[in-house]
Amino acid sequence: MSRLFNIAVVGASGAVGEEIFRILDEQNFPVGDILPLASARSAGGKIEFRGKEYMIEELTESSFEGRDIDIAFFSAGGSVSAKFVPYAVEAGAVVIDNTSHFRMDPKVPLVVPEVNPQDIAAWKETGIIANPNCSTIQMVLALKPLYNLYGEIKRVDVATYQATSGAGKSGMEELVRQMQDFFAFRLDESEHKAFMHQIALNVIPQIDKPMPNGYTKEEMKMTNETKKIMGANIAVSATCVRVPVLRSHSEAITVTFNDDVVVDVDQVRAALDNFPDVEVMDDLEHGIYPMPITATDTDITYVGRIRKDIFADNILHMWVVADQLRVGAATNAVRIAQKWIELEDY
Repeated sequence: MSRLFNIAVVGASGAVGEEIFRILDEQNFPVGDILPLASARSAGGKIEFRGKEYMIEELTESSFEGRDIDIAFFSAGGSVSAKFVPYAVEAGAVVIDNTSHFRMDPKVPLVVPEVNPQDIAAWKETGIIANPNCSTIQMVLALKPLYNLYGEIKRVDVATYQATSGAGKSGMEELVRQMQDFFAFRLDESEHKAFMHQIALNVIPQIDKPMPNGYTKEEMKMTNETKKIMGANIAVSATCVRVPVLRSHSEAITVTFNDDVVVDVDQVRAALDNFPDVEVMDDLEHGIYPMPITATDTDITYVGRIRKDIFADNILHMWVVADQLRVGAATNAVRIAQKWIELEDY
């Protein structure tokens, strides 16, 4: 590929923005010029990309004018995307949005490239491609090969164990600070701002706002996004929990297939292991299974603890772990861009 693409990253100073730059470099993405954008508070800072320094500019309505941006990654919150994405599209960029703002818009494709790459073609209607929720991405990467193997999935029940980095840099910093306070015997004085409760030595069974049905917004994201990505009316029930881990989300997933399916664990392992960007780690006797420290700083979704239900032949249980800053955000966004270039035949 000889053509280079001019890239803008909105939220360039944030955790996901920083990962996007790392992955663009690691993937040898054909980058021409770089436009790092952030809030006024972060403007003036610098990022380094391939040996060159770029100054972070303040995001404004005119940021994209005359800049000839081909691809704009947005990772600065839903309200920012709502306001500024239209300016990027109007200036001619394809926007890959990592917030929840456009995900359920029926005109905007919601894409995990290994699962539904064909949906990218719909970008032309709005100029936008949405990046799913981090927990949804790793779950559908594990579900898709099972869907291919056994056909219809009736129901998915999932409990997530989500790292503090899911709340950005402030979430990680709060965990570190509280642990420091614990060892200094002053944890009772430690503030919590990123989370509703103390996160150190604790788990919090709430992520995002409560909904009228008793679920949280995060849980409903998993329900609704899975259906849109998979193109199937799968019943999904989630319980999302914040845990005192710095990075990488874990999920305990129960999958119910049609009544006539008899789960074969060996077939399941093979289907998962042969699926792109998924790897099986499943040797309970020797203590081999995915953990956050296994997945952190990788682009793989790991699956272990694979077992058939002891009461029903058509039910499967598994444990899925991935680095949500990469697989669940930045890596998926870059993979979307790579697939978009491929499909547009540049």
